[in-house]
Amino acid sequence: MDFAKIISTIESIQHPAINASLTTLGILQNVDIDPETNKVKATFAWPFDGIPIRDMLIGSVANTLSQIGVGFEFDEKIMSEEEKQKFLQIEQANWKGM
Repeated sequence: MDFAKIISTIESIQHPAINASLTTLGILQNVDIDPETNKVKATFAWPFDGIPIRDMLIGSVANTLSQIGVGFEFDEKIMSEEEKQKFLQIEQANWKGM
């Protein structure tokens, strides 16, 4: 298992409407690579409940990791107010639309 390749792959996954990666936006957090199971475990942190592209974002991570032969498990949470404000600042500065 090539940890550097997995990390660079995860860090390259972009938000479709914001010119920033999911990790930069704070959406993808707590990334843990388990070499025994060849899986990545992570947390999706959403700025609010009911994100319309939730499934698309989860699928983009799962599909990208699958392409390099890595499994994916995740849990979800709502961002803290501080995380949400940081997300909104990055979103505003990098919005490209869909």
